[in-house]
Amino acid sequence: MADAAVIFDVDGVLLELTRAEEDAFFLPFERRYGLKGISRDWNSYAIRNDENIIAEILARHGLPEHEHAEVVADYLDVLKLQLADGTIETVAIPGAPELLQKLEGSLRTGIATANLLGAAELRLKDAGLWDHVSDHARGADGGGHKREILARALATTGLPSNRIVYIGDNPSDVEAGLSNGVNFIGFSTDSARLTELERAGAFHTCNNHLDSFRLIGHLLQR
Repeated sequence: MADAAVIFDVDGVLLELTRAEEDAFFLPFERRYGLKGISRDWNSYAIRNDENIIAEILARHGLPEHEHAEVVADYLDVLKLQLADGTIETVAIPGAPELLQKLEGSLRTGIATANLLGAAELRLKDAGLWDHVSDHARGADGGGHKREILARALATTGLPSNRIVYIGDNPSDVEAGLSNGVNFIGFSTDSARLTELERAGAFHTCNNHLDSFRLIGHLLQR
């Protein structure tokens, strides 16, 4: 078994987050409660993950906390249906499929995402990427900040932190990587975002997955 691992964030690293996918997330609130115009600024929520965001929206609008599970189920149903009928088309980050192919067999790979894991699985399956990362996949399920989600993914590997690389595109990913003591790569195709990641403490950054592959090899001495 491989003695090192790479854990990926999903949105911005493996997949683009499209407007249609955002619409699917908020559609259950409109259908169930008539809520429109809910903030799509993910950083405006107290805890930036799907499970906690759903709970916060329900609380903000005085809606029953116990309906959380029903909203999640509605969202996953919408996502599944719209992926099947073509309303949603997943878009892989350029080079992501090739990077996962290159790593297959030599390194363990997984995800730590603020998406609900069921949603991440549906989207990654549609893009043909799920099988590469499913062994070490953790999502928003169970709540918590990104550092907690990452910790859950890391625990599945059984590896020491210095044998793991985490790749993310948000300052919360930088904090997650640093707090868990793993090697971190800040990734974005947006130069302004890369500057933001560097300011947040990312020592290694790149804007394409050819460089991601090189950095992974450097950090893991492969």
